[in-house]
Amino acid sequence: MKKYNVLILTDHTNHSKENSVYALALALRNHAMTNQVDIASRGFSENTDFFNKLQPGNILATTITENFRFSENGRLLRQELKDVRLSEYDLVWLRLPPPLHSSFLSFMDTEFPEQFVINAPSAIYETGSKAFLMQFQSVCAPMKICRSLEDIIEFKKQFPIVLKPFRGYGGKGIVRIDGDIVWIGDKQITFKEFAATFKEKKEDYLGVKFLKNASKGDKRIIVVKDKIMGASLRLPAKGSWLCNVALGGSSHLSEIEEEEYKIVEAVNPTLSKMGIVMYGLDTLVDDNGKRVLSEINTTSIGGLPQMAQQKKLPLVEEAIDLIWEYFLKNRNNAE
Repeated sequence: MKKYNVLILTDHTNHSKENSVYALALALRNHAMTNQVDIASRGFSENTDFFNKLQPGNILATTITENFRFSENGRLLRQELKDVRLSEYDLVWLRLPPPLHSSFLSFMDTEFPEQFVINAPSAIYETGSKAFLMQFQSVCAPMKICRSLEDIIEFKKQFPIVLKPFRGYGGKGIVRIDGDIVWIGDKQITFKEFAATFKEKKEDYLGVKFLKNASKGDKRIIVVKDKIMGASLRLPAKGSWLCNVALGGSSHLSEIEEEEYKIVEAVNPTLSKMGIVMYGLDTLVDDNGKRVLSEINTTSIGGLPQMAQQKKLPLVEEAIDLIWEYFLKNRNNAE
């Protein structure tokens, strides 16, 4: 059996022991198809030329050993650093947190066109815009692209709405509007005040109907290749309507509902064709009590090791199997 070399690109600066990259990288290293796994961090100043200045030369990486794990200040990522080039690897895995700027993703596509990268850089950029959801309106709550104050006013006449910045992430910048009352996070202002601010910055938003059942939780579903690996339900903190764990919400193991299987069926063919291998879908309960799609996440998807531990199933190892299946199928097709 042929074995392959892999390079993981990450950024250790905000990692904790819960970050999925450590379990995924170790499972990848131990897989029968893997020869060697190296990992390079954007967080090291020595790699600034590659990650920030977009110079396609060498970067510093370390080889993952059987003792690979989270360490404070990325200490283990610094052990026995060596110069490497992307062209040396059969597979490059982007495990970088958002935001991933268009310049870097374009650099990856332009400078390394022959490299097999997951998820595909161009697809990460395209799916990273909230506007991408407009392709799947049949499984979403009512939506509207809002590029002007007039768009927002027209949309909010129909029902309470939520405005999501096109390139927002982690719940940042989300605005909720109900008549003349506006919430930015948990801060309440008038629509007149919001309008004055909007005219100054002119943010592009995806407008979405606010769902009265939002407090029932935002469910994250993890998909690898075309297989649903599991789900976790994120509930808002007391007094908040935002479910993001980073903003005080809590996460709990959950089951997949019938309509969520249909959502994956609707979304997966498009994402797979684009080169998205591992991704997360977020769902909310609509006013009819059914789950609808609210977000698509394609960068550095977390939570799988925790699901595996709670379910007592080898989900991490299964995910690596599926990633190698995808690699072999698409590499053979390309050849």
